[in-house]
Amino acid sequence: MTNVLTQEALQHLGDGSIAYVKAIRSEDVKSLFPQAPDIQPGVQLFTLNAADGTPIMLTDSRESAIAGAFQHELQAVSVH
Repeated sequence: MTNVLTQEALQHLGDGSIAYVKAIRSEDVKSLFPQAPDIQPGVQLFTLNAADGTPIMLTDSRESAIAGAFQHELQAVSVH
């Protein structure tokens, strides 16, 4: 018997338990966090995002993003 994972089930995989850390440039902050203040161009930052891509937090270090995942009781994974 073959188990099939539907597209809808795949979209919800990890909801509420997994988040991912992603490096971004300061120029891209406003697209994820419209309320964020202006940030000097060329700065590398990190986001913590829910499994569905919803941004949770913005920080200046990967370690802080991982700590944020821990505070939200989420398992953090990195994407490149």
